[in-house]
Amino acid sequence: MKTFVAALFALAAPALAAGRITISLDGEWDIADSKAADAIPSGYGHKVPVPGLAHSATPPFPGVDEFQRQMMPKSGQPSGAGVSHQSRDWFWYRRAFTIPALRSVAILRINKAQFGAAVWLNGEKIGEHLPCFSAAVFDVTGAARQGANELVVRVGAHPGVLPPNVSSGTDFEKSRWTPGIYDSVSLVLSDNPAIETVQAAPRTADRSVTVETKVRNYGSRSVSFTIMQSVHEWKSVKLAGVAAPAKMTLGPGESKTITQTVGIPSAKLWSPEEPNLYVVETSTGGDTASTRFGMREFRFDTATRRAYLNGHIYYMRGSNIALHRFFEDPLSGTLPWNQTWTRKLLVEIPRQMHWNSFRFTIGPVPDKWLDIADEAGLLIQNEYFIWTGQKAKEQVRFDAKGMIQEYAEWMRDNWNHPSVAIWDATNESLDPMFGQQIIPAVRGLDLSNRPWENSYNPPVGPDDPVEDHPYEFEDDQFQMTTLEKPFGKAPLARSAHAEILNEYGWIWVNRDGSPTTVTKNVYSRLLGPEATAEDRLKLNAYLLAGITEYWRAYRWYAGVLHFVYLSNCDPPGRTSDHFRDVVKLDLDPDFRDYVSNAFAPLGVYLSFWHPSLKAGENRQFTVMMVNDEPRPASGALSLVLEGADGKVVARNSAPFSVAALGQETYPVELAVPRVTGKFLLKAVAQTEHGDLVQSRRRVEVGEN
Repeated sequence: MKTFVAALFALAAPALAAGRITISLDGEWDIADSKAADAIPSGYGHKVPVPGLAHSATPPFPGVDEFQRQMMPKSGQPSGAGVSHQSRDWFWYRRAFTIPALRSVAILRINKAQFGAAVWLNGEKIGEHLPCFSAAVFDVTGAARQGANELVVRVGAHPGVLPPNVSSGTDFEKSRWTPGIYDSVSLVLSDNPAIETVQAAPRTADRSVTVETKVRNYGSRSVSFTIMQSVHEWKSVKLAGVAAPAKMTLGPGESKTITQTVGIPSAKLWSPEEPNLYVVETSTGGDTASTRFGMREFRFDTATRRAYLNGHIYYMRGSNIALHRFFEDPLSGTLPWNQTWTRKLLVEIPRQMHWNSFRFTIGPVPDKWLDIADEAGLLIQNEYFIWTGQKAKEQVRFDAKGMIQEYAEWMRDNWNHPSVAIWDATNESLDPMFGQQIIPAVRGLDLSNRPWENSYNPPVGPDDPVEDHPYEFEDDQFQMTTLEKPFGKAPLARSAHAEILNEYGWIWVNRDGSPTTVTKNVYSRLLGPEATAEDRLKLNAYLLAGITEYWRAYRWYAGVLHFVYLSNCDPPGRTSDHFRDVVKLDLDPDFRDYVSNAFAPLGVYLSFWHPSLKAGENRQFTVMMVNDEPRPASGALSLVLEGADGKVVARNSAPFSVAALGQETYPVELAVPRVTGKFLLKAVAQTEHGDLVQSRRRVEVGEN
């Protein structure tokens, strides 16, 4: 075996020497605007970061994102239907760069741009790519020059410039739509045959990875070559596996796809707890590509209604990120492209909150976010930017053929990320086209066979999950005492399939503690007209934690993901996040305290919501516990009555033991002392390792 590997790498050495060169075009670009679409500007008076958005230009453009969508476009209207309140229709980006030496092939890649991208290189128009949520890839071989080059990219200034068969994103709760090149731009130089795409699909059962490689001959002559695959650990040169070389021939302009298998006998599996990563190196002799992946398989099972990671039941706990809503936040600026900020958002804080999952909802993230998610060990429900609403006669209508192409490109850009665990076709949509046409057309493209979630439409595959959005406080009659009953607040979806709870609550507050436009009546009812901002922030954390505990305790769901961790905070906004300072990523302290307890792997739910206790009574309380860990948990469970000064006035403790991935319910008695006033009633679980989780209820003790 050692001799074979040595010979293989001897063959590979010349290919690696002639491998691809990637020139990053990220950085500061020139930018100008126009009403006309067909004339490159003669001058550029502004600068803008790429990746980024046009609202970060200096000097700023007035009204850069002022576009108002119709709240619910009527059937047959384009997805971009709305009214622009600005004087421009287009933005023009310009960047000068140098190519030290030309190669046989030059490919320009714009990872994502909205709204649409048209490209000119050295004055020659190369082409257009209109989808907003997938990479635009252009062959610029004939236009590229050795030495100085000028690249111009035109993007729509608002969604209204796009044709009706192109999705520009539908979010009926967004107020502004900001254009820009919001992901990285690069130029790839290589020789023939060029590698167009590589898909790495892990097989955990036999510790191997299936590698599908699409290669193209851009030249005018046939080319014969050997395609080679090898795998090593990320950040290591240690060889983990190698495939037998495969000989191929391509005619002029021809492309082919080849599938190979690389065995990785000692493969380490990827999981949120151990996010091990590998790299498959692909070579054709004229081009090379490095593709990072993780050895993991993720699925749902309808029979058990559970999620399985690497063959074992795995409970998803987490939140939502609505990045495209955050784009319209006055404080967003360039934060989403700041690596320090993004890593704190996706790595540091989720670990503190006990989150292992996110839904990237109604809008994609830059590619580097998924790179970070891979490294952090996050399971991502990756949702396409479509929200049609539930009323069929008012749905936004899309062209199925065009959408199939968009979804195929979106999958191509994301399928090598182990963090991407679920394809999510839409948000809160009711349209049979997705289940009958789009998902069946693209599902087979993903060799990892990830599950698909199809919103409010029926699930497509026999083991696909469904989503549920119960939104308790949307019902103005809802009371938390309802949650004392086993089926007091049952899931809305009530599907035989596995369910993911990825939105609930309806109790948003803005970062300053003011209610959002849809929660004014909620907080008025719960707290009265004299409530302060601090009152609302504290109640938000308290109620959200309690509802989270409830949904986890009954195990109806394979995953519980609250809405929303990152969003916009604006006076006209309907939702908001929980940051006291979003620039510093400083969470509201009550949210951090209460909700981190609610999402702890060892979950504790005190099933009691009555506002008062009677002094001197003996009462039995119900405490429900769940264990998301694959190992048993044991320790002491205490029921504590604590005064406002932190003094404990009553306590009763008993041992607890919860099996791996199990759940238990404990009746616990407490003698309420003859005291009066406001107290916290707490169920506190302390494990034998010293970890502490608590569920808290506000109560007032009185004589009656």
